[in-house]
Amino acid sequence: MSEYSVGHVAIIPDGNRRWAKGKDKQPWQGHQAGFKSFEAILKRALELDIYCISFWGMSTDNRQKRPAREVLFLFRIFERVFKKALGSPTLKKHDVRINVIGQWRKQFPKRLVHFADKLIHDTRGRKKHMLNLLLCYDGKSEMMRALQKAILAKKRDAAPKEYLYTNNLPPVDLVIRTGGDPHLSAGFMMWDVADAQLHFSKKLWPDFTPDDFERAVQDFLRRERRFGA
Repeated sequence: MSEYSVGHVAIIPDGNRRWAKGKDKQPWQGHQAGFKSFEAILKRALELDIYCISFWGMSTDNRQKRPAREVLFLFRIFERVFKKALGSPTLKKHDVRINVIGQWRKQFPKRLVHFADKLIHDTRGRKKHMLNLLLCYDGKSEMMRALQKAILAKKRDAAPKEYLYTNNLPPVDLVIRTGGDPHLSAGFMMWDVADAQLHFSKKLWPDFTPDDFERAVQDFLRRERRFGA
């Protein structure tokens, strides 16, 4: 068992495009570098025995407002992630269940939906860790959808949580955002981060290392959490 005791870390990986621009590269090269960072940091999170990791891979605005070529490349990255995860001995060894969260079924090509559904299905029996990929996701739309469902259900004292995409996830303990912009975007997991601690890094996501991630976790563990008391 690890010395760490963090139940749920959520990551907002900002800065891929700025990283690419600063190196005179194309945006897709920034996303490619960001994918490598994702793999390395996920590996470290599992080594630290963090139970639940949520990763915001694409917002609804990213899907709708980015240039078509850039979105197509992101779809290729996601397909690569899904295929690699399906056969990953590391994820199997760590008993990682994978959730894909957001409006991706409406926004993704059918081929990509197929791989995402297969990944969810094939890992559904795993229990030691959870990896949540937030794709075509924004928290404001999620909350509106949950409230509408709660009203339609006509259940007295119904909590919005049970109607969220994240209904089976524990509360977030720590939010890490890279890119130097200290804010949360689009109501990011607003119900789940209500009592979360925040860590903002000035580093752009492709430059954020596993050691940076571990230092953020160490900093979190040194904090006193009062939960509003």
